[in-house]
Amino acid sequence: MEYYVGLDVSLKQTAICIVDRTGAIKHEAMIPSDPVSIAGFVESHTKSVIRIGLESGPTSTWLWTELNDMGLPVICIDARHAKAALKMQINKSDRNDAAGIARIMQTGWYREVRVKALDSHAIKSLLISRALLVKIKCDLENQIRGVLKNLGLVIGRAKMNTFVTRARELIEDKPTLIAIIEPLLIAREAVEKQVSDLDRKVMHLARNDAQVRRFMTTPGIGPITALCYLATIDDPTRFKKSRNVGAYIGLTTRRYASGETDWTGRISKCGDAMLRSYLFEAASVLLTRVAKWSALKAWGMRIAKRSGIRKAKVAVARKLAVILHRMWIDGTEFNWSSKETAV
Repeated sequence: MEYYVGLDVSLKQTAICIVDRTGAIKHEAMIPSDPVSIAGFVESHTKSVIRIGLESGPTSTWLWTELNDMGLPVICIDARHAKAALKMQINKSDRNDAAGIARIMQTGWYREVRVKALDSHAIKSLLISRALLVKIKCDLENQIRGVLKNLGLVIGRAKMNTFVTRARELIEDKPTLIAIIEPLLIAREAVEKQVSDLDRKVMHLARNDAQVRRFMTTPGIGPITALCYLATIDDPTRFKKSRNVGAYIGLTTRRYASGETDWTGRISKCGDAMLRSYLFEAASVLLTRVAKWSALKAWGMRIAKRSGIRKAKVAVARKLAVILHRMWIDGTEFNWSSKETAV
């Protein structure tokens, strides 16, 4: 007999349900949210499990990895698809959700979510931590500027240590301002030090990864963008065509076609927001700062003249995603074509 398992996972307990190929419930229980407990329950009640399903969520990477290492046929499904199916139930409970997920496994009506490797998650966590600290540093600077500007004291353009020096010059001999601004400056210096430490770790990872170094041969692509692309895509072979990466990141336009209606909207903005923003910044650098000629830049400038610089940056960002994927598949560096070849 074939059996299918559904898991509705919470932090402490997991509702588990086992159904047969007709969808009839055979076993169900509440067990600790632990891979060993889940595997033990499944193996003790059935020996012929076809699929074990759980929704994508905060703990899905850990559970999927552990259960997969135990040799169980576990599948992580898109939580939005599961919600669309489970909302047809009259009563919502963990027990009913587990039974619903088990029947989704039994019918095969699900969209599988790829679970990235733990190394990719570690790189992405490093980049997220760095981005958070950079935002905190920016917020501290804006707060300092705002307080001083209300009193007619303007810091102006300042980079790195110049900001702290300029701020302390303005609050000198002003005890009230020193009491307000000095703690913010101390906090900013501490955050800046941590950002510098993370930057060194990022550079170390970039230097020691051959694929990241190949990514960085592309104009506009630095170590942060290259590492973010590597960690987000994880495995390039999961895309049949390189152009599919643009849609995965959310850089392709939405389309609605039904009956007499057929329109194309703005970009979908689906997928990873961090990678999308980094690719947009890379496209901006390519179009505005990179002096060396390339067919990619020439293509982007033609779009800018026709549709505006912002749309050109979005188009180049999508093109960069496609090019990086093809470079990854082929194991090649960026192709700097000559003007004569392009003509």
